[in-house]
Amino acid sequence: MGEEPTQKKTKTIPPYMKAISGSIGGIVEASCLQPIDVIKTRLQLDRSNTYKGIIHCGTTVARTEGVRALWKGLTPFATHLTLKYALRMGSNAVLQGAFKDSKTGHLSNQGRVLAGFGAGVLEALIIVTPFEVVKIRLQQQKGLSHELLKYKGPIHCARVIIREDGLRGLWAGAAPTVMRNGTNQAAMFTAKNAFDGILWKKHEGDGQILQPWQSMISGFLAGTAGPVCTGPFDVVKTRLMAQGRSVGEVKYRGMFHAISTIYAEEGLLALWKGLLPRLMRIPPGQAIMWGVADQVIGFYEKRYIHNSPL
Repeated sequence: MGEEPTQKKTKTIPPYMKAISGSIGGIVEASCLQPIDVIKTRLQLDRSNTYKGIIHCGTTVARTEGVRALWKGLTPFATHLTLKYALRMGSNAVLQGAFKDSKTGHLSNQGRVLAGFGAGVLEALIIVTPFEVVKIRLQQQKGLSHELLKYKGPIHCARVIIREDGLRGLWAGAAPTVMRNGTNQAAMFTAKNAFDGILWKKHEGDGQILQPWQSMISGFLAGTAGPVCTGPFDVVKTRLMAQGRSVGEVKYRGMFHAISTIYAEEGLLALWKGLLPRLMRIPPGQAIMWGVADQVIGFYEKRYIHNSPL
């Protein structure tokens, strides 16, 4: 009598490992790309055309405020990237597991998109919005004298915002942030998986470990579409986060009012202000993050999945 073939249950990489890989990648990314983020914020807040472009903005900041000013807000930025990627990668893994077919374990493209969007919404509400409010308030400060700055550091900045604007002040611009991050992550996770398969024939759990340069190419390409599609949400988010509520500083009453006001006063292209520095930061950032994260995940996959009995 012939025995029926038994199916082996495929082991998957646990969400906590995805979270760890993302947090390590976030630390490396933040350290490398903070100056571009500072320049992007300054350009988006520039209503009087003080800066003539990316290079002029960077050199002006360095000349008038010192080179260290290009790393303003690094502490909240690095902390928020580390926590954000941990939550993003971990929650995406959990949501992908929930959307997989219970019988076959197959994840459809629709399920992948929904998992990415859900991960983006979670990171926007829990981590991104309060950290970016603090980061943007610190980055918009101009001047060399520490004594003249309104915000002395990240913790002091958060305390001042809560005192002047209430706890809700740390979630200023939450709506456009949710839309931006949800759309970004839906596109990014779907595109990263597609590029890995198309370029390198790599699929999760197959035992293949991509070279760092391969992960960086896939990550770079996956990170290009989001900034173009979500430019208006990013500009509106920055404007809403930058304004205070204590001394009549409120110009924008919400996401849709901000979009209509910016369009009426500054023109359609103003909704994509800072797009070039975003494209200089996000795709390289994704390249760095995935280059690190894929190595961590690959090590775990090789050591603890394929070298252990199923």
